[in-house]
Amino acid sequence: MTPELTALALAALLQAVQFLLFAVPANMELGTGYTSSARDRPPSRQISERTGRLQRALNNHFEGLILFTIATLVVTLGNQSTGFTAACAWVYLAARTLYIPAYAFGWRPWRSAIWAIGFGSTLAMIVAALL
Repeated sequence: MTPELTALALAALLQAVQFLLFAVPANMELGTGYTSSARDRPPSRQISERTGRLQRALNNHFEGLILFTIATLVVTLGNQSTGFTAACAWVYLAARTLYIPAYAFGWRPWRSAIWAIGFGSTLAMIVAALL
């Protein structure tokens, strides 16, 4: 397995961890009656600020993971894996890991900088595969 695919697999596991980091407090705050329902109506209570941030970080990673998956497939299927693309993949994973507490605890402007590093490393993988 290429290093990029390994980083992708770990990023998928990170996504599962993020889901748990959001789902546990959301269930505690909203109650399982609501969270196990069809959610046809808005909740009677609001989630806390931090739980809301964890939800937004989770959704943001779903979005970022799409582009990172494309980058990994382009590099791997195009047989373009290099030390540079591997380093970019690990930087993406590190950035996404740091993004969770950065978003949850409101680290400004660091949250945006961490996001940009992950996004930039993903774009660099694609460009490197094309060269």
